[in-house]
Amino acid sequence: MSESVVLAYSGGLDTSVLVGWLMDQGLDVHCLYVDLGQPCEDIKAILDKALKIGAKTAIAVDVQNELCRDFAFPVLQWQAKYENIYLLGTSIARPLIAKACLQRAREVGASGFVHGATGKGNDQCRFQLAAEALDPKCKIIAPWRIEAFREQFPGRTEMLEYCEKKNIPVKATAKKPYSSDENCLHISYEAGKLEDPAVDGIPVIDFGMTVSPQQAPDQETTVKIHFESGVPTEIDGQKLSPIEIVKKLNEIGGKNGVGRIDIVENRFVGMKSRGVYEAPGMTCLYAAHQALEQLTLDRDATHLRDRISPEVAEMVYYGFWYCAKMDALMAFIKELQKPVTGDVTLGLYKGNVRVTGRTSPVSLYDEAIASMEGGGSYNQTDAEGFLRIMGLPLRVQGSVRPRAY
Repeated sequence: MSESVVLAYSGGLDTSVLVGWLMDQGLDVHCLYVDLGQPCEDIKAILDKALKIGAKTAIAVDVQNELCRDFAFPVLQWQAKYENIYLLGTSIARPLIAKACLQRAREVGASGFVHGATGKGNDQCRFQLAAEALDPKCKIIAPWRIEAFREQFPGRTEMLEYCEKKNIPVKATAKKPYSSDENCLHISYEAGKLEDPAVDGIPVIDFGMTVSPQQAPDQETTVKIHFESGVPTEIDGQKLSPIEIVKKLNEIGGKNGVGRIDIVENRFVGMKSRGVYEAPGMTCLYAAHQALEQLTLDRDATHLRDRISPEVAEMVYYGFWYCAKMDALMAFIKELQKPVTGDVTLGLYKGNVRVTGRTSPVSLYDEAIASMEGGGSYNQTDAEGFLRIMGLPLRVQGSVRPRAY
């Protein structure tokens, strides 16, 4: 009886070649298409293609709601951005893909998990670290890290020749001047002409989620988002599922040119890479969530979260999702987010997002205290003693070590 593996399968050139190559190694291949909300003309046709190549089984699993609810929204609550700009759309999805593949491996009795990530990128780290955390005994096969595979397939030409020899159907389309990866959270663009950071990436890319700010409407669009304990639950008064929330905001934000970034980032493996990303829906959610926190979270709790947030972003980017440290951090943020309930109205205009209003039944903002007018429970005379105490160490230091001025 042949050993079997589960392949994270997209139906593109690389994973189609992998089906045949794995079979050449004497393995039974179970293909799993993980539906993350990436546009696909015909999932059935993709699965049929895998079976025609010779896969033992080929199925799809829809994890879009889980991706938003259990992965993207907790990262949103952390306000986590890698290197202060990237909303981690690809990074967030990888541990879920690994989880889905291991679940399928358990169902079919497969001993290994195969992915098509290159040996230069971050995704190999995310897949492997997630898989090993979930199943320490799982065998992970990464063909791009196998020298014999790279020698057989040094480039696209050799892959196409292999497909012709094996009667593997592939689309004979011209190679785009970049590569892309997409899910419901974002689309990433990299490689090709984008590898030169001096090149303006915007004219190169055929964006899939957003129009350019220059082509966006000349009138501001408003949208109201409701949160319950830090989780977005409604758009303009309509209760929606997590995936519906993201897709609706992708549509609204995308029409207004919201959510494009261009970044040269530091990969986990040590090199720098240039990428252009678009994430209209998540950009709107980050802005609205932060605005609501400004009403509902106290200063010290917010500042503590903000100090830890870059580390959470780094962990997600590197692939450390299933670990004790992340478990503890997720428990912390769930507790912290309990009072983050209310409504935020955003104004979207030609790539910009601004907060036009925010309300909460548990707001900590007290207009009477904050007002520059008289009244409220704050006595300005109290500030005299407060500042004398705060200034004590400075007065002592200044008397012992005078500063020139």
